[in-house]
Amino acid sequence: MTDPQVDNNCTNRLLAALPAAERRRLLRTLEPVSLTAGQVLHEPRQPIPYAYFPCGGLISLLTPLEDDKSVEVGLIGREGMVGLPIFFGGGDAPFRAVVQGTGPAFRLPAKALQKKICRSRPLTDLLLHYADAFLVQVAQTAACRSLHRVARRYCCWLLLAHDRFGSDHLPLTQKLMAMMMAVRLASVTEAAGNLREAGLIRYTRAGIHVLDRPGLEAACCSCYRVIVERFNRLLA
Repeated sequence: MTDPQVDNNCTNRLLAALPAAERRRLLRTLEPVSLTAGQVLHEPRQPIPYAYFPCGGLISLLTPLEDDKSVEVGLIGREGMVGLPIFFGGGDAPFRAVVQGTGPAFRLPAKALQKKICRSRPLTDLLLHYADAFLVQVAQTAACRSLHRVARRYCCWLLLAHDRFGSDHLPLTQKLMAMMMAVRLASVTEAAGNLREAGLIRYTRAGIHVLDRPGLEAACCSCYRVIVERFNRLLA
């Protein structure tokens, strides 16, 4: 794969934020892969084998609880990287990374990424800023879960997924949404029904289709704006 082809295929916004020469050097070492819905990229308290830079698709970070339950603590797509603990020198993470939406990605072995970080100040600086933005997402999501109604949280989650997946069609079921948001399925079904009646979304068994993004933003809580502004500052 030549440099121009690699650059043209780079739809990961984090990689695209690197200086051009630095990006080309890194991309030469990355392996293109396809992520499949249901695929587990790493398990909690287990070594993280690869860092992933999604170019599409959607990955959830899940914290396991008792009774085989889990709660989503982070959402990653084409704006970021799966495997942030590698950057901090940790060999494992407290959460599970699960692909929720199929899409292409680049990956790099954990040890290779650590070597790249030691040799590249631009990459180190970028990942520091990404870690900051990701922590804002985690903190704001926790606050949103505690204080805001399901309907507004549902809009926030849809918008975050829409940004990261890069498509108006989100292959997500209401059951999956309820599990990710840690709420009853009936609450998610009611929220989705109201948005459908308002003409903002359409949904079937195949997933959710965003029809009116500005309308979703108007119906959303302020948490989405806090998160997106932090990421936009990083990826500008």
